[in-house]
Amino acid sequence: METEERLMRSRFVGCLLGGAVGDALGAPVEFLRYSEIVACFGPAGITAYAPAYGRLGAITDDTQLTLFTAEGLICDRMRRALGYQGTVEGLAAAAYDRWFCTQTGRPPRFSDDRGSADGFMVGGNRGIGGWLVSHEGLHHRRGPGETCLSALRVMTTLGRPALNNSKGCGGVMRIAPVGLVQGQMGGAPRETMMLGKALAALTHGHPTGAIAAGALAVLVAEIVQGRDTREALAVVHECLAAERHGQETQDALQRAERWARHRPDDPVAAIPHIGEGWIAEEALAVGVYCALTARDFSDGVIRAVNHGGDSDSTGSITGNILGALWGAEAIAQSFLEPLELRDVIIELAEDLAALPEWGIENSDGAGRKVDRARCERMEKKYRGQ
Repeated sequence: METEERLMRSRFVGCLLGGAVGDALGAPVEFLRYSEIVACFGPAGITAYAPAYGRLGAITDDTQLTLFTAEGLICDRMRRALGYQGTVEGLAAAAYDRWFCTQTGRPPRFSDDRGSADGFMVGGNRGIGGWLVSHEGLHHRRGPGETCLSALRVMTTLGRPALNNSKGCGGVMRIAPVGLVQGQMGGAPRETMMLGKALAALTHGHPTGAIAAGALAVLVAEIVQGRDTREALAVVHECLAAERHGQETQDALQRAERWARHRPDDPVAAIPHIGEGWIAEEALAVGVYCALTARDFSDGVIRAVNHGGDSDSTGSITGNILGALWGAEAIAQSFLEPLELRDVIIELAEDLAALPEWGIENSDGAGRKVDRARCERMEKKYRGQ
C-alpha cells in the first residue's frame, strides 16, 4: 500500500510539474512561426528554457489556472467534509475569481461563506484569501486568455456556465487536476467527463471547448489508474461517442493517433496537420500526439512546443499527460531547478494527492484514525479566507 501511495503522489506531482515545465518551455515561442523558432534556436528548435516575462522557467496563465483548478477541488473536499452547502462548480468558479483578481487588481466580488446553492453569495468582500493566492508569483500577468478574462469579468453567479461560444483552449489546458482526483477516487469515466466539462464551461461556452476538457480529464484519470496512453484513449473515445457534440474532439484525437502511428518520428510534419492548438480539440490532439510518440518526458515536451501555434498550451497538456504517466522522477532536473513556483506546485500537488487522508470524518474507509490536527490545518489553508 505504501508503494502504491508513493506512486500516486509521484503521478500527481509529475502531472502538475510536467504541465508547468511544458508551459514554461513553450512560453518564449508561443507567438512565433516554426521558421522563426528555428531561426532563433537552431535546427532542433527550442530545447531548453529561454527568457520569457523577464526570467527563465516562467510559467503562464496555463499553469496559474491549473493551480486554481486544483485549489477549487480541494475546497470542494473541505466543503463536503465540513457539511457546507454548495457545488464543486461554485467552488472552482470562486477559485477562478481569485485568479482573476490577481490578473486585474480588482477586489473579489464573492464572499466565502459557502451558504448558497452556488457555493458563495454575491456581494461579500473579505479580501482575497487562502494560501495559494498569497504567493506573489501568481500575481504576475502572463498572457491571460481574453475568453477567460471576459467570462470571469461578467460572472454574476458562481457555478453557472459562461454565455459565450468560445472553444479556445483555455478550458482544456487547466483541467488535468480533475483527472487526477477522479482517477485516485476511481470515479466512473462518464462522471469524470461531466466534471471536466462543467469546470471548463465556466469560461468556455462552446460544447467542444468543454468536451475536449472532459476528454483530457478522462485521459489523465485512466492513466492515474495504471493504463497506458493508448488504453486510456480507448476509454476517452467511448465517452466521446456518448456525447452529442463529441465528434469534433473525436475526429481531432483520431487524427493525432493516425499521425502517431504513421509519422511517430516527424513531429515537424505531423503537428501542422493535427492543429495549431489555439482551439480546444486541437490543443488536446497535439498533446496526445506528442505523448504517444515521446521517447521520454523531455522529448515529449520539446516536440509539443516546436510548432507555429499555441506552444505553451500544447506543451502544458503534453507535460500533464506524461507527468501523470511516468511520475515526477521522469522530469529532468535541468527543467525543474529554474521552474517558477516549483515548490508551490509540488506542495499543492501533494495536498491534492492527500485528499483522502484528511477528511473530517472520525475514520476513513480503511478504518484508520484521521489526523484531525492536519484536517484543521488544511481547512485554514484552503478555505480562501
